[in-house]
Amino acid sequence: MAHHAPLSDIFQWEVRSWSRAYPLWQRVLAEQVPLAGKALALGERDGGVSLLLARHGLETLCSDLRGPTDAARVLHREAGVAKLISYASIDTLAIPHPANSFDIVAFKSMIGALGSKERQAKAIGEMHRVLKPGGVLLFAENLQGTPTHRWLRKRFVAWDHYWRYLDPIADRDLFAPFSELEFGTTGFVANLGRTEGQRDLLARLDGVLHPVVPLRWRTIWFGAAIKG
Repeated sequence: MAHHAPLSDIFQWEVRSWSRAYPLWQRVLAEQVPLAGKALALGERDGGVSLLLARHGLETLCSDLRGPTDAARVLHREAGVAKLISYASIDTLAIPHPANSFDIVAFKSMIGALGSKERQAKAIGEMHRVLKPGGVLLFAENLQGTPTHRWLRKRFVAWDHYWRYLDPIADRDLFAPFSELEFGTTGFVANLGRTEGQRDLLARLDGVLHPVVPLRWRTIWFGAAIKG
């Protein structure tokens, strides 16, 4: 099976920034995950991460709290991977599958919606539980960014009042159940763009600025965690 899909189909918004997770995710999939394995994608909405997993040849369960959108089904059908994907409504805090069920679990921009560190830790504990030994959690999530980011979100982001943005240092313990954690951070000014074109242009600037931007000023945290 082909391992490639357009990055815009997988990452879907602020693509240049979020797709900086792609090289790490692809390498981990190639090195750690059996081609005919089973995957669970959480918080999927429009199904982008499920597309990546199915492209790898994984039998993929595409899920969201209230079920993925029709757009997800169309995306998967048009990409030719629909036969590998099934759909479900899943609450990340109580994943309805036995322990050791999946070779891979993945999510993008999802656990912030849980609102508290306690609930985020519970969700990641559930992901750890349903992974097989040696299984991998692929993740990409929003970071707090700078005080300016936080002020702008309060003014302009409808869900800011309940979203808990992660701290790449203080929240590393969320991944304590896992035996290995490999991660990167990215993003600085790109998410301030008002259109996808502006965000793409600003993400190029972020790429230049990245070496001098402090870790806690960055806006995206991505990685791979391996269950021992």
